[in-house]
Amino acid sequence: MSGIGGGQQDVDIDLGGLFRAVWERRTRLLLATVCVAGAAFVTAKMIAPQYQSETRLLIESREPEFSGSNQLAQPGSDRVFDESGISSQVQVLRSADLIKQVARNMKLHERSEFDPSAEPSALSDLLVMLGVRKNPLDLPPEERVLKEFDSKLQVYQVERSRVIAIAFTSEDPKLAAAIPDEMAKVYFSLQSGAKLDSTSEASRWLEPEIANLREKVREAEAKVAAYRSSSGLLPTGQTENFATRELTDISSELARVRGERANAEARAKGVRTALADGRAPDTLTEVAGSQMIQRLKESEAAVRAQIADLSTALLDGHPRLKGLKSQLEGIRQQIRAETRKVLVSLENEARVGQLREEQLLQRLNTLKAQSAQAGEEEVGLRALEREATAQRQLLETYLARYREATSRTVANATPADARVISNAVVPSNPDFPKAVPITVVAALATFLVGCVVIMLGELFSGRALKPVSGAEPEDFGQLTPVLAEAEPAEPMLALADVVDAAEQDLEPEKDTEPAESDFSIEFVAAHLLDRNVRIAVSVSPGGDEGSTATVMLARLLAEEGQKVVLVDLTGSACPTRLMAQSSSLPGITNLLAGEVAFTESIHADRFSEAHIIPQGDADARTAMRGIERLQMIVDALTNAYDLVLVECGPADATAVSKVARREGTEIILSASSVSDERIVELLTDLGEAGFRNIVLMTGQRESDPDFPHRRAA
Repeated sequence: MSGIGGGQQDVDIDLGGLFRAVWERRTRLLLATVCVAGAAFVTAKMIAPQYQSETRLLIESREPEFSGSNQLAQPGSDRVFDESGISSQVQVLRSADLIKQVARNMKLHERSEFDPSAEPSALSDLLVMLGVRKNPLDLPPEERVLKEFDSKLQVYQVERSRVIAIAFTSEDPKLAAAIPDEMAKVYFSLQSGAKLDSTSEASRWLEPEIANLREKVREAEAKVAAYRSSSGLLPTGQTENFATRELTDISSELARVRGERANAEARAKGVRTALADGRAPDTLTEVAGSQMIQRLKESEAAVRAQIADLSTALLDGHPRLKGLKSQLEGIRQQIRAETRKVLVSLENEARVGQLREEQLLQRLNTLKAQSAQAGEEEVGLRALEREATAQRQLLETYLARYREATSRTVANATPADARVISNAVVPSNPDFPKAVPITVVAALATFLVGCVVIMLGELFSGRALKPVSGAEPEDFGQLTPVLAEAEPAEPMLALADVVDAAEQDLEPEKDTEPAESDFSIEFVAAHLLDRNVRIAVSVSPGGDEGSTATVMLARLLAEEGQKVVLVDLTGSACPTRLMAQSSSLPGITNLLAGEVAFTESIHADRFSEAHIIPQGDADARTAMRGIERLQMIVDALTNAYDLVLVECGPADATAVSKVARREGTEIILSASSVSDERIVELLTDLGEAGFRNIVLMTGQRESDPDFPHRRAA
C-alpha cells in the first residue's frame, strides 16, 4: 500500500494493531452487544406468537379394485400422478372458492385476526387521509378475510413425492391445526362432487348411445345371417364353411383310396411274378393268408407223410403209392388254382380302387370350383362379421360403463383421488418468534459489525498501517549459487585416499569412478554421455549446495544437446526455485496424488533447454501414498527424454531404494562441502543397499573457461 502523507514508502497492514484496537474497545463493544441482544429479546417477547400446523395429503387413485372400468380410467389416473397433475392439485387447494368455503365453515369473518383492518389504528387512518394508502374498508369483508387467509397459508408439494402439505399459521394454536384439516375435508368434497357430476353426465350420455348401438348390432347380425343364407356358406366350424369342409374330407378320402389301390397293385404284381418264376406261392403273404390255401397245405403235408411211411415198405410202382402221388399232384393243382384266384382278387381290388379314385377326382374338381366361389363370397361375409363384432364389443363396453356409473351415482361412491396421511396437530411451541435464536443472531451480528467498524476506523486513520522494512528478492535467477561463491578449499584431504578407503569397504564389483578424476560437473556430464545413462539419481548430503550442482549438471547436459528432465524430490525445493517460473506450479507431488495430468507437471527451465518437474503444492502425505507410482513415472519419462535426473536432496540409502532400482540406475553423490568421512559413510551405505553404479560429484572445475556462463541461475 502507499504511504500516508504523500510519501511513497511501501506500507503493509498491521494485523496485530487491528486486533489490539478491538481489544482496547472491548468494553464498549461488549456493552453494545449486550444492549442489542437485550433489545432483541424484549422485542421478540412482545411480538404476538404465531403457531403453525400442517396436514399432509397423498395423491393416489382411489378407484375400487373391483371396478370393471379400471383399465378405461387408468390413463386419467396417470395424469393425476405426474408432476403437472400434482402441481394442479396444489393450485386447487389454494383456489379462492375452496378458501371461501373453509372461511364460511370456520366463521373466520368473526375473528379479528382475519380482518385486522376492521379496527384500523390512528397511523393507518392518517396514511389513508394523506392518500398514501388505500382505505382497506373499501374492500368487501369476504375479500379482506381471503387476503389475510392467503398470507397465512402455505401449500406445497413435498420434494420427489406425491405428497402435498397444507400449513397454516395463526395466533390460536387450535385454529392453526383445525384449518388445514378443514381444507382437506372441503378439498375431498369438491373432488368427490366433481367426479360425481362427471359420472352422472356419463350416465346421461350413455343411455341414448346404448339404445342406438343395440339397433346397430341387431341390423349387423341380421345382415350376416342373410348373406350367409343367400351364399350357401353354411358354417361347420369357427374357421371354415361347408364347401371347404367337404373339400377337405374328399381330399383325405382320395389319398386313402390311392394308397389302397397302390397296395393292391403291388400285391397282385408280387403274386404274378412268383407264379411266372415258378416259386412256391405259399411263400407270399397274400397266398399264405388264405384259409383254403392253408387247408390244402395241411392235406398236402398229410399225403406227403403217408407216402413217406409207405415208401419204406412198398416199391414206387405199388398201386397204393401211385394213388397217393396222384392225390398229391391234385392237391398241388388246387393250390395253384387257388393262388390264381387270389391274384384275380387282388387285380379286381386294384381296378375297383382305380374306379373309386376316378370318381373322387371328379368330385374333387367340382368341389374346388365351389370352394373358390365360396372363398370369394366369404370376403363379404367376413366384412359383415367384423362390423357386427365391432358394434357388439362397443355395446358391451358402454353397458359395463353405464352399469358402473349408475351404481356409483346411486351409492354416491366417488372417492377423491387423495387421502390424508398426516393430520394437523395442535402445536405447543410457537413457530415465530424464536426468542433465543433471534437474540443470539442479533448479538453475533452486533459484535461482528462493531469489530468491522473499529477495524475500518483504524485503517482509515492510518494507525493500522506500518512501513515495509525491506522487500524479498523475487528473481531467484539473480541469486548466485553457494557452490559457485565458495572460495577454493583444500583438495578435500587427499580425495583419492578417501575413495580408496571407500572401495576397500565396498564389494569388489562396485563401479566407483577412479580417484584421479577431478569429480567436477563437467566430468560427471561426460561420464553420463559416454555410458549413455538414461536414469540418474542424485543424492546431495550437503543440502541445497549439492542440489544446485545437480541443476548445473542438468543445464550443462542440455547445452550439449541432450533432452534432460529433472525431478525435484527435495524437501527444500531448491531445484524448483532455481529452474521453475513459479514455486506454485504443479509438480511431482501433484502427479503422485493424482491431481494433475502427466503433461501438466512438466515445465521448461528458465535459463536452458532442460525441463523440470517441480516439487508441487499437493499434500505430502497424500503424495507419499502414491510413491509406488514414482518408478512408473520415471520409466515413462525415459520414453521422451535422453536422461531422467532425479534430485533427492540429503536422502539416505533406504530412501534412495524407494526411488531407484538397484540395477540400471546411476547414483550421483553430489557432495559439495561434505567431509570425507561423510562421503565414505554414504558410499558404504549405498553399496550395502545393493547399488553398484556410483559416481562422485564435488563441484565445477575452476579452470573451465565457460564457468561463469554455466553457473546456476
